[in-house]
Amino acid sequence: MNAPVRPPGLDVLAGSVERVTFHSAETGFCVLKVHARGRRDLVPVVGHAPAIAAGEWLTASGRWTTDREHGLQFRAETLQVTPPTGVEGIERYLASGQMRGIGPMMAKRIVAAFGEAVFEIIEAEPGRLTEVDGIGKTRAARIVKGWAEQKAVREIMIFLHAHGVGTARATRIFRTYGGDALRVMAEDPYRLARDIRGIGFRTADAIALRLGLARDAPQRLAAGVSYALQTAMDEGHCGLPVERLVSLAVDLLEVGSDLVRVAAALALREGREVVADSLRGEPCLLLKGLHGSERAIAMRLSERAAGAPPWPAIDFALTRPWVEARTGKALSESQAEAVRLALSAKLCVLTGGPGVGKTSTLDAILRILTAKGVRVLLAAPTGRAAKRMAEQTGLEARTIHRLLEIDPRNGGFQRGEDNPLDCDLLVIDETSMVDVPLMHALLKAVPERAGLILVGDVDQLPSVGPGQVLADAIASGRIPVARLTEIFRQAAQSQIVVNAHSINTGRMPLSPAKGEASDFYLVEIDDPDAGVECLIELVTRRIPSRFGLDPARDIQVLTPMIRGSLGSRNLNHALQRVLNPSPPAEVERFGWRFAPGDRVMETRNDYDRDVFNGDLGTVSAIDADEEALVVDFDGRAVVYPFNELDTLVPAFATTIHKSQGSEYPAVVIPVVTQHRTMLARNLLYTGVTRGRRLVVLVGQRRAIGMAIREGASRRRWTKLKEWLEAG
Repeated sequence: MNAPVRPPGLDVLAGSVERVTFHSAETGFCVLKVHARGRRDLVPVVGHAPAIAAGEWLTASGRWTTDREHGLQFRAETLQVTPPTGVEGIERYLASGQMRGIGPMMAKRIVAAFGEAVFEIIEAEPGRLTEVDGIGKTRAARIVKGWAEQKAVREIMIFLHAHGVGTARATRIFRTYGGDALRVMAEDPYRLARDIRGIGFRTADAIALRLGLARDAPQRLAAGVSYALQTAMDEGHCGLPVERLVSLAVDLLEVGSDLVRVAAALALREGREVVADSLRGEPCLLLKGLHGSERAIAMRLSERAAGAPPWPAIDFALTRPWVEARTGKALSESQAEAVRLALSAKLCVLTGGPGVGKTSTLDAILRILTAKGVRVLLAAPTGRAAKRMAEQTGLEARTIHRLLEIDPRNGGFQRGEDNPLDCDLLVIDETSMVDVPLMHALLKAVPERAGLILVGDVDQLPSVGPGQVLADAIASGRIPVARLTEIFRQAAQSQIVVNAHSINTGRMPLSPAKGEASDFYLVEIDDPDAGVECLIELVTRRIPSRFGLDPARDIQVLTPMIRGSLGSRNLNHALQRVLNPSPPAEVERFGWRFAPGDRVMETRNDYDRDVFNGDLGTVSAIDADEEALVVDFDGRAVVYPFNELDTLVPAFATTIHKSQGSEYPAVVIPVVTQHRTMLARNLLYTGVTRGRRLVVLVGQRRAIGMAIREGASRRRWTKLKEWLEAG
């Protein structure tokens, strides 16, 4: 266990790590300078390790190579490190930053106090650390915890190496399971895929097979069926037709379809995760939780639609002049009809595209009802959408998660049937973004007597999560709907609004004639790779000089995909180099560089920090002593330890999906044929409607045409519409 097994034909190198030239915490890739046995000069070693520090003893198996630029180096296929034994090495290791709470000066004091017995003291007599000047109980506990983590990571690394698994995920595994990590991997390796972000079924399956699990083992087949359904959920489905699911699982497991059918049948018999039902007449398998949630949503919406609102009847003919005088805006007939519907219904949907007066219609509804003493609550899926809703209505608005009062410890909500919201009316904006689980939780928390108004643009992308609640509710025909379609004269002067509606009806957007002022432009490119330079030129020079917009604050790049030269990953790297080239401090983790001034986005719901998927912030500081990043989310400082930056990504560029619910002064959208798998009319429409003052498409006419012809993104397999239709 002290040295890696050397595969045939590989060389072995051993020595102490003098310097860590480079280390990526995401991939584990590292470049080291090593004092190797039998060699006078420092040896460059290239390999992978989840954690590495100067002073550690290294044993590696690999091959000597000659790099054209860097000369002779050792490329390690397996790389194992152990704590140093000499006083100098121990001090260098402690001062390397690998152990939280110890800097160079503190390392000197610890070594002066305990010499080569430092690690024995930490393990056997940790209380003695407080003998060192400057170490109290809190810092001592932090040091002990850091040492335990490093030790556990080493053990996990040895286990993973022995089973042919790379090193990048070792730290994540430890963070998830702690001291139980090795036991979990041995007992049920498929838990890795269920529990750990970034570890998929294939990685877990590789471990399982190396541990001796048979290809046709029931445990493996059940995990494959479950994973195929989970993949479908990640794509927005609540279930899949049986034949499609079997085909997915067969490709995944590389076994016969009969075995998969048997596994699916067993899963159905157990009834823990999977249920059978029909969708659009086809036999399907659905995830039990989503199936139950859609059914409950249908029941609650139907009951509410059939009820009467809690406020007395309102004569809108008498109220209309009053509200128009208060708002200073005359309502169109379609708006008046929408207000009349909302005042008389316990449940209704208010939908429409940009420039059709959704905001002023909602404002009129709320003014009338609040004047009648109706207690109103407003909420939206994202912080930005809630903030915009508050600005537009003058009333307080919260995110749905905050409205329902997240319980960080258990991951659920404190508001529900037993502790409902205190209101007579709940209004939800950007409802197209609300997925099935969140809508289910929301409807459980609305008091039975209260009214509910769902506001949103049904032509936008559906929710990132499973389902298409707003679209299914409208399509069922069982819920009162006010659909605003008339574009107001002032809005019609905006080419953003006009072109958004053109795209939505299947027509190409129009770009202004040369020299003509506009708020919408199409910059044509032939080569997608050349488009990166064009886009950077637009963001950093042309748009700021012509429109006076700040590239770091006002201009958002939105792209259909993550991958590719014009995907969000590559564009973030490119824009970061230009927009924040020489920051005062920086930290590199999980493949990204973070620095003060960087725009960043949270990619998961983090209940402990009260930050949610899609929330945008700006890095305000780096605390090197505490090894933490401070991010400003709309005036609220949120702290991320360096080793927890895996959910944070730069957001100079982001996907259109992630931009839902947000508006920006200006958006720049690349649309090229390399995005073809994602191109759809509602995707392009959603991107264009994010821009408030300026929209610039950078792309190929052919690709834009492809998006517009693709009437909608791939259909989702959901049951809600059918249940609503059935009453």
